Amino acid sequence: MNPKNPAPDLIRRKFLGQCCAAVTATGMLSTLAQLRMMGAVASAGNGPQTPARAGAVNSDFKALVCLFLAGGNDANNMVVPFDTTGYNDYASAAGRGAIALPRTQLLEIKPGASDGRGWSLHSSLNADVAGTNTTGLKSLFDAGRMAVIGNVGTLVVPTTKAQYNARSVPLPLQLYSHNDQQVEWQSSVADKPFVTGWGGRVADLTHAFNDNTSISMAISLNGQNSFQVGKRVVQFAVNPGGAIALSSSAGSSTPAGVRTLAQNDLLAARNANLFEAAFSGVTRNAIDDSALISGILTGNPPFTTAFPGTGLGQQLRTIARLIAASKELGLKRQIFFARIGGWDLHDAQLGAHANLFADVSRSVAAFHRTTVELGCADQVTLFSASDFGRTYNTNGDGSDHGWGSNHFVVGGAVKGGNIYGKMADLTIRGPDDAGTRGMWIPTTSVDEYSATLATWFGVSATDLPVVFPNLRRFANPNLGFL
Repeated sequence: MNPKNPAPDLIRRKFLGQCCAAVTATGMLSTLAQLRMMGAVASAGNGPQTPARAGAVNSDFKALVCLFLAGGNDANNMVVPFDTTGYNDYASAAGRGAIALPRTQLLEIKPGASDGRGWSLHSSLNADVAGTNTTGLKSLFDAGRMAVIGNVGTLVVPTTKAQYNARSVPLPLQLYSHNDQQVEWQSSVADKPFVTGWGGRVADLTHAFNDNTSISMAISLNGQNSFQVGKRVVQFAVNPGGAIALSSSAGSSTPAGVRTLAQNDLLAARNANLFEAAFSGVTRNAIDDSALISGILTGNPPFTTAFPGTGLGQQLRTIARLIAASKELGLKRQIFFARIGGWDLHDAQLGAHANLFADVSRSVAAFHRTTVELGCADQVTLFSASDFGRTYNTNGDGSDHGWGSNHFVVGGAVKGGNIYGKMADLTIRGPDDAGTRGMWIPTTSVDEYSATLATWFGVSATDLPVVFPNLRRFANPNLGFL
């Protein structure tokens, strides 16, 4: 829970994060925290399509999109050794064993900088929407629009194996725990209880770029999250499957319409009670915000790109629609959160992992093509995050909780076709193994990874320590991939 402000604060977006009450389908009370979940989107289907609208966003617009792979992605099978020695070690019984991918199915990549090892991507990372005659993430890497960030993880300070074993440096709280590591990835503060997310802190510092503060610049497509929790800017959630609105509302002559009019009269009434007055205000504004976004997004999308019909595909499609509407919303900065679950693969990993990667490849590639179509590819950056990596060796037909992991960044501003940071030494019990199973000690911190994204977004060097209080402990505040 966040610390409460001891002084009453009736500013709507702060109040939303601090009070308890909400409107349900019939106007009954629930929780005020739910009010910020009021939002709307157009039909989830691709539907009739209109010509592209290049130049749809402001020239100084920027958007960050966090794609969270919930459950802990096994990135050891996302970026795979391809040179003969590296692959043989990878495929050996002491390496990945039963969950090793056949070399013939791997997609070789040629990073611009080499550490002497050859690398490849999972074969499903070139999957794309059927019938589009285009390809997925591997092609984006080759085209210089995707970068790989090697062995990223939560760290309190730079940590060696000797220091880890001796516990001579502070370690992340509750290391290897799903819930804790998800929060620490999203807060970028691994040594203290959660207060705010780094996306929320970035929003607090950059919301002044926006002409309109009625609609939050921090929009979630998958419920509430830690990443977007700020002190000034409150996350606003929309549903990729349709409008979130009051049900049973209709014309004024119907019983539902009469109830709606009565509710509106109640909300408009003056209240001497401070809580009731605040509740009425935030409720009315939540309903108005929902109607505003619904009005903006109703109708055909301003792009022709087809998206997968999966949950992730529709989340990213809706984000693309909200980016296209940024001018109408008066927003020059937007921060989005999307999430796809299913990555906690302790068993039956190979098939499930391939399906997940195919969905990510199709959805992210479609999203990037849409930003190209809208003329804003250089202004939108999508990045992956996850709980943690997984063990290098197998438990039979899956893998277990690990630490460091590989990630990807996609966008027109990305200096792609390269691997940034330092890939782990993939030796069981080697210098990067925290145990005996290939639990890689991160060589790049979440702070360094996230600070690079925040700098591109517009956070100044002097403000970076505000967003990332531990950043000064690490050597690379800017990894150079943007």
